[in-house]
Amino acid sequence: MTHLSRRRLLQGIAGASASSLILPAWAAKPKKKIGVALLGLGGYSRDLLAPGLQLTEYCELRGIVTGSPEKIPVWQKKYGIADKNVYSYETLPEIADNPDIDVVYVVTPTFLHKKFSLMAAEAGKHVWCEKPMAMTVGECQAIIDACNKNKVKLSLGYRLQHEPNTQTVIQFAETKPYGAIKKVKAEAGYAGRGGPADDWRMDRSKGGGALYDMGVYPINATRYSTGLEPLAITARFENDLPKIFTKADSTAIFDLEFPGGVIANCATSVTRNMNHLRVDCEKGWYELQPMQSYNGVKGQTSDGKKLDKTIAHQQAKQMDDDALAILNDTEVMAPGSDGLADIRVVEAALKSVETGKQVKI
Repeated sequence: MTHLSRRRLLQGIAGASASSLILPAWAAKPKKKIGVALLGLGGYSRDLLAPGLQLTEYCELRGIVTGSPEKIPVWQKKYGIADKNVYSYETLPEIADNPDIDVVYVVTPTFLHKKFSLMAAEAGKHVWCEKPMAMTVGECQAIIDACNKNKVKLSLGYRLQHEPNTQTVIQFAETKPYGAIKKVKAEAGYAGRGGPADDWRMDRSKGGGALYDMGVYPINATRYSTGLEPLAITARFENDLPKIFTKADSTAIFDLEFPGGVIANCATSVTRNMNHLRVDCEKGWYELQPMQSYNGVKGQTSDGKKLDKTIAHQQAKQMDDDALAILNDTEVMAPGSDGLADIRVVEAALKSVETGKQVKI
C-alpha cells in the first residue's frame, strides 16, 4: 500500500466540505481561524489565492511578504492588512514574533522555494509551498527536514488533489471498479508561453520550461491515478520555438513504467494546448478532460457515469483542508514527500533527455 492509496483516500473523505458531512461531537468545527501570510504577490497570489482566502471557512489572509514595496498599499487597502503584518523578504525572520500569522504560503518562482520555506520553518510557522516543490530532490528534502526540525506542518499546493472529481479518480486507484489498471495517459499544457527572455519561466535553472513549469501535473496525475510510484522513465524534448526557448524546453514527452507493467504516456508543454487524464483498465476506462483547469474539471467513465461534481473555488478548498490539518493536528493531503517524489521524476527525465536512454527512478 503506497502513501497515495488508502491513507490519501481516507484523508480526502475527511477533508470534504463540512456541509457535506455530519461530524461527530469530537470533530466539531474549530472556532479558531488560521492566519495566512502570502509570500510573493505575483499573479497567482493576486488572482487566485487572495480571492480564495476570502471564501475559506478555516483560514484568513492576515499578512503579506513581498520584495515589491509598491504593492504594499494596494494589498493593505484591498484586504485590510495591518502594518505589523507586512514583511519584506529581508525582515521575514521577524514573523516568528507575530501571533497573527500561523502559516507562510510560499508563492515565489520555484528556485526560491527552498530559501523561503526554510526561513518560514525556522520562524516556527507552518509552510504551504506552491508546486513544483523545489529544484532538486536535495532541496525538497531540506525543506522537509526543516519543517520536521521545527515541528511545523508542510503542505504542497496540489490543488487538484482537493478537487472532487480528481478525488474520485484517486479513490478508483484504491477500489479498482474497472479492474486492474493497465495504461494511463496524462497531458497538461497550454499555448502561450514565449518570452520575454528575462522571464524566470523561460529559464530552466530557475524552474522554467515545460517540464518544471507544467510537468508536475502529468507526473502527479500518473501517481495519484495509479496509487503507485514509477520505476523508470524515457523522455525527450521538442522545441516549437527554438529562437525563443534557448534556456528551457517548450514541450516534454515522456513515458513512465510502473510496477505490474502499468505504462503511462505523458506530455507537457507551454506552447501546445493539452489537458487530459485517461486511465485504461481491464474492464473499462475513465477520464478527466480538462484534468487541471482552475475550474470545470470534469470527466466520464466507460459505462456512462459522469464525473461532474462542482466546487466553488479549488484554492479555497485546498487551503481550508490544509488549515483543518493544522487545527486538528492531522496529516495533510499533499505532504512534502509527494512533492519530492515528483521532483525525483523530473530529475530522472532530465537525465533521460541528456543520455537518450531510459533511466531508472
